[in-house]
Amino acid sequence: KPPFAPPDWLFVPVWGFLYTTIFVALIFYISKSAKNKKFGYIYFAIQLILNFAWSPVFFGMQNMLLGLIIVIFMIIFTILTVREFYKVSKTSALLIIPYLLWIIFAAYLNLGYLVLN
Repeated sequence: KPPFAPPDWLFVPVWGFLYTTIFVALIFYISKSAKNKKFGYIYFAIQLILNFAWSPVFFGMQNMLLGLIIVIFMIIFTILTVREFYKVSKTSALLIIPYLLWIIFAAYLNLGYLVLN
């Protein structure tokens, strides 16, 4: 395991909290009236699809390199989501920041597992 890898039991509550905050952020975004919110929706959907793809690739296929590529794109599309959400709802953008930080940490862990294994 890479240094600073948290215990396995921590992942379920952290992901539960993060999924809650990103979906509350989406609800705030949806509830705000604004022109041209389509890119916010597109970026949110892409990062979520990447999020759902990462676990089967990393754990199921045990493909750490592809997992790292996915998580890097997840970071990029989450940053784009934050940017678009911020234009409409600062609260929505701020609610996604813990998720962004966690997936940056996940990229570190993914890279660590790739290098060490």
